[in-house]
Amino acid sequence: MAHTLEIKISINVFSSATELPADEQNLLQQAQAATRKAYAPYSNFLVGAALLLEDGSIHLGNNQENAAFPSGLCAERTALFGMRANIPDKKISKIAVTAQRANQEAFVLALPCGACRQVMSEYENQQEAPITVLMQADNGQVYRCESVSALLPLQFTRHNLGL
Repeated sequence: MAHTLEIKISINVFSSATELPADEQNLLQQAQAATRKAYAPYSNFLVGAALLLEDGSIHLGNNQENAAFPSGLCAERTALFGMRANIPDKKISKIAVTAQRANQEAFVLALPCGACRQVMSEYENQQEAPITVLMQADNGQVYRCESVSALLPLQFTRHNLGL
């Protein structure tokens, strides 16, 4: 007989980045700086990501578009893949994601797409430690999840492949 699987997700909502601890405020600012360097001539939607690594260093990424639209890549994945290509042994403590429309000062809601959530969950599972996710929201608000699993509760993992 069928039953219901209930999934609860908790997301902390801060009215302003100033309510965050100093390291998270800095990480959000770094993501905002990365946003301004995005290459998004087609969508004009600029996205930045900043990774805080276990040693305190920060690794940045931003979205990179291409006239052949599927060839572009999201900010989260450019940050994650670039970090893993250059410093594969470091654990990720936190990731911040920000977005803004071209030629506008205000930052807007920045939520990772499904592909980015899957990649982030792979990294979190591989390192066997949660990755805190900070997401810029509208009106200066910030969303915080203590783990990627809150954003992708029914994950496809290596165990689904029988590994």
